[in-house]
Amino acid sequence: MNSNYLQKEKTENYSFFQVPKMFFAEEKYKGISAEAILLFGLMLDRISLSRENGWIDDNGNVYIYYTIKDIKETFSCSGAKAIQMLQELTDMDLIDRQRTGLCKPNVIYVKDFTRFQKTEFRNFNNQNSGMLKNRSPDFQKTETNKTKNNKTESNKTNPILSGEDTDKDEEERNLYYELVYENLEADALMERYPCEKEIIESIINLILDTVCSKRKTIRIAGDDKPVQVVKSQLLKLNSMHLEYVLKCLRENTSLVKNVKQYMLATLYNAPNTMESYYKFLVNYDMDGTHKPKN
Repeated sequence: MNSNYLQKEKTENYSFFQVPKMFFAEEKYKGISAEAILLFGLMLDRISLSRENGWIDDNGNVYIYYTIKDIKETFSCSGAKAIQMLQELTDMDLIDRQRTGLCKPNVIYVKDFTRFQKTEFRNFNNQNSGMLKNRSPDFQKTETNKTKNNKTESNKTNPILSGEDTDKDEEERNLYYELVYENLEADALMERYPCEKEIIESIINLILDTVCSKRKTIRIAGDDKPVQVVKSQLLKLNSMHLEYVLKCLRENTSLVKNVKQYMLATLYNAPNTMESYYKFLVNYDMDGTHKPKN
């Protein structure tokens, strides 16, 4: 007997996440990604934890916390991918994300999906559920046929690649706000530099205005650069880059006629210039010729 096989008494030692059967049985959800489906199952699992913690609003609705940082760590993915997954669930009217204020994580309300149709729960990893056996021939065809069935609205939810002007602009901005805020560790920087809190907030808003822009090009230091290049560069920024930009703003004594363009160029170039700047600064400090004589 092969001891590596699962035996009856061992199968009860495993815990599973659950996802609604509707994702696999209803045409409406055929275009949603597997990652978004799994994320929804993880959110459902957090409902019980929220109930235990008393995370219930005045109307009796249970809410959860699931930040973009959490999603990135869980799925080992980029922030852009995490945003796409959240956007898919939002577009399908399965979740509702609400801002709770500055320096506070957004709350997520998982909607009652049974309001559409009665569905069953299946263990996501349970291969003996019979779910695969009971599929109809039509369902099997839709899995292999990559034609119009796969070109649903949910495939157009990538907020980075999409150039369409839709009513989702506010939701897209909120998603990017959370990502940028986490990337920059803005709450820690505001605590460290309380006198520059307004500047930090204005920088975040400038990044959001640029990242969410529907233009094809963005002007940086007199050059028109593809918007996707600029977005990618700005989404690389972290707290060290922002501290460097703040330092550059403090040390600049020349007249700046277009503050917005100056700050945008400084932010865009920060990943490329920061290391060289500090290296030159260290070399300058180590050069004894610049030290005052006793």
